[in-house]
Formats: sequence, C-alpha cells, structure tokens
Amino acid sequence: MAIDMKAIHDSTHTLVMGVLNITEDSSSDGGLWLDPAKAKAHGEAMMKAGADIIDIGAESTRPGAKRVSEEDEQTRVLGAVDALISEGAVLSIDTTRASVARMALEHGAQIINDVSGGRLDREVPHVVAEHAESLYIVQHWRGWLAGSAGDVPDADTSVYANGVVDDVYDELMKQVDDVLQAGVSPSQIIIDPGLGFSKPSVEHNFPLMVALERFNATGYPVLIGASRKRFVGAALADAGIDEPDMDSKDNATAAISALCAEHGVWAVRVHDVEKSRDAVAIGNAWRAFAND
Repeated sequence: MAIDMKAIHDSTHTLVMGVLNITEDSSSDGGLWLDPAKAKAHGEAMMKAGADIIDIGAESTRPGAKRVSEEDEQTRVLGAVDALISEGAVLSIDTTRASVARMALEHGAQIINDVSGGRLDREVPHVVAEHAESLYIVQHWRGWLAGSAGDVPDADTSVYANGVVDDVYDELMKQVDDVLQAGVSPSQIIIDPGLGFSKPSVEHNFPLMVALERFNATGYPVLIGASRKRFVGAALADAGIDEPDMDSKDNATAAISALCAEHGVWAVRVHDVEKSRDAVAIGNAWRAFAND
C-alpha cells in the first residue's frame, strides 16, 4: 500500500524519527549497525518501538569524522533501504550526495535529509525536484564543523554576529529560497535549524528551541534533532549532573522531545525511540488540550 507522503508532511501531531547510523564512527553508536542484518533488525525494532520514520545515514558528521567513499555510502544506504522498505517503513536518507539521494529514492525511500541544506552538493535539490512525491529536509548549514568530514576546518562557523536566532533564521530561509529556485515544491520542504551544527554550546542551541514558534511561523514543518548531542550533556552538567552518560542524555532528549511536541514541531530525530515516543505522546496530548 502506498504511503501518503502529503499526510506525513502535513502531520498535525509530532512524529518520531528513529536514527539508523550505518557508520564506523558516529559518536554514540558507531559500528553497531554496519552488518546489514543488524541494521535491518535495529530498524525493525525502532518501528516496533513506535518510530514513524527511520532516518538512514552512512556517513558520520561528528567532529573528527572522515568522509566515506561514495560507493561505500551507496552500498550501505541501499542495503538498508531494500531491507526495510518491504516492511512498510517510511525512510529518510541522511545524505549530502546527489547520487545517493537519487538511488535511494529510486529504491523506494521517501525523504532526503540533507544536513547541508543543498549547499554541499548543489544537485541534491534537483534530484528531489525530479521526485515530486518525496520530501526534502533543509537543514541550516555553514560548513563542516572544525576538523570534521574533510581536511579544511571551518574555524569561524559558530560566530553569529546578529545573534544565533536571527542569523540561523535568515540563513536557513536563504537556503530554502535556493532550494525552491532549484525546482523543489514548497509542499516538499521541511526545515531544520541544525542543532549542534556550527552551534557547539548550550548558549547556541537553547535559544533556537525557545524560538520554535518563529520557525513554525514560516509555514514549513520543523524537524528538531537534539538527540545525544554534546550540548545536551553540557546542559546536564550545568544542572549539576556529574559525567552524564548515554542514558542520561536519552532521558534529557526525551524531555526535549516532549517540549518540542508541545510546541508543535513536525518531528524529533532521536536514537532512543521508546523514550521519546512516550514523551512525544504526552507533548501531543498537552498541545491538543491547550488548543481545545
């Protein structure tokens, strides 16, 4: 049965996007799901736990990560797509390469999640435009984090002369304009302020979450990806929790997920689906009562 992607795009309740990292070096789960059978099992487990969307990524963007070859990325992504699409999954592909996006969409994936928002490979928006039924997540992007995914660090990408909210909003809307110029329809676009990308501290990220209503007011659905990011651990440490572990970060992520749902974001991108599923359910219910 065909999945109604318009209904996904226009969802009136917050969705849960589960992260499937098929990478050696992602910060929290690198190497765990490289084996195709394990990747399939983990994707199925997240669907069973309540994930509405599975986000498949085969290249880490953490600081210090190196780019994988195009061939390796294609092989990893397509293996997971082919394994999960038959299970009725809604699949998002976390890639910045047009060739990977094209092959994944041709194999049945429905969403392209481009952390560069069309900036790294200018052909990605054109690929999405060719697949009018697909969705395109445009993330705020200033370049790779210092020391990551390449040989040239971008040392000044975390300087926001006009304040992080104003600069991120203006730059993200310019990226959206460029994507529209490439032929992508407004009905395909989802926006993401890019928590953690060129935003290393609590002071960079919390203001963006406080300003969610401004991003919602664009009319585009908003994705928030806070899961297990360094600023979450830093916020816990600031609150007096010594050496927060992964479980603590997942609990904190679930709290952020509930707040995001209460504020009407389109989806939260998380590693621990079960915790955020329950948190999002409460946030959705809270919003429903508030709007009743």
